[in-house]
Amino acid sequence: MNRDRTWGIATIGLASLVWGTTGTAATFASGVGPLAIGAAALGIGGLLQAAIALPALRRAGTVLRTRLRTVLIGGVAVGVYPLAFYSSMHLAGVAVGSVITLASAPLAAGLLERLVDRSPLSRWWMLAAGLGVAGSAALCESKLDGPAANIASTLAGVLLGLVAAAAYATYSWSAHRLIDSGVERSAAMGSVFGIGGALLVPVLLVTGAPLLTSTQNFAVAAYMALVTMFLGYLVFGFGLAKVSASTATTVTLMEPAVATILAVLIVGERLTPLGWIGLCVIGLALLILALAPANTAPQPQAPREGAVAPREPAVQGTW
Repeated sequence: MNRDRTWGIATIGLASLVWGTTGTAATFASGVGPLAIGAAALGIGGLLQAAIALPALRRAGTVLRTRLRTVLIGGVAVGVYPLAFYSSMHLAGVAVGSVITLASAPLAAGLLERLVDRSPLSRWWMLAAGLGVAGSAALCESKLDGPAANIASTLAGVLLGLVAAAAYATYSWSAHRLIDSGVERSAAMGSVFGIGGALLVPVLLVTGAPLLTSTQNFAVAAYMALVTMFLGYLVFGFGLAKVSASTATTVTLMEPAVATILAVLIVGERLTPLGWIGLCVIGLALLILALAPANTAPQPQAPREGAVAPREPAVQGTW
């Protein structure tokens, strides 16, 4: 594996470690609803991403306008993701909500690349994604947080988790597509997350009052916005410039594993043997991604005389 992909996987892994702390951190915000937490985290974090990217956004203004549809799709997905994700954890439990979201995201990203970009999905990626999904399912089955209050609440949480997974895969794909088309990394991330952050500001204004009722709640909101989202997605952007969206979302399968470990060590929750098996399976998936050779796209055939040579694909291959 080349150095760029190694660096990409390492930085996305670091972002996943940071994101894995969100569920535990949210438990320290007393009386704060999931919409307020989500809007504060990615609303403020997204606007900060745009703020530090202003010089790059000015330079890339013309290019971004020609790819406005991709930017808008990614921005809307950023706005949807935290609302669906934190609501899913609120309704179905932290373990179930995070596992459903993160286990489904690699499949959604892979399908996007296959259907929209016509990128081949290698057997290595399919194996890693399959193991990651299986490991996450084992974590979910272990019922770390216990059953949800009722079947309707669990079902709603699972459905919202799937919505969050689709949104997560969509904005990862959008940002990667912008980067791959020549947009600077900071401009791609700043445009997508800036739009998403702006969409979340009204939600924060309506629901965020409990965040100001105590120093602890405010500190949780600041941590979520500045560390887990702003710094986390800043690092994620570096990695996304090096690997495909499907690989990136597969690496982030370590997030529910991190969340689970923190729940055991800090919150005091109990993990069953099946849950520990799930953690090991997720670790195996990450090891496969780290060691497997990269696929390369088939070489195009020589054009016939007088024919226009085909353009090389933007993505040369996936894991």
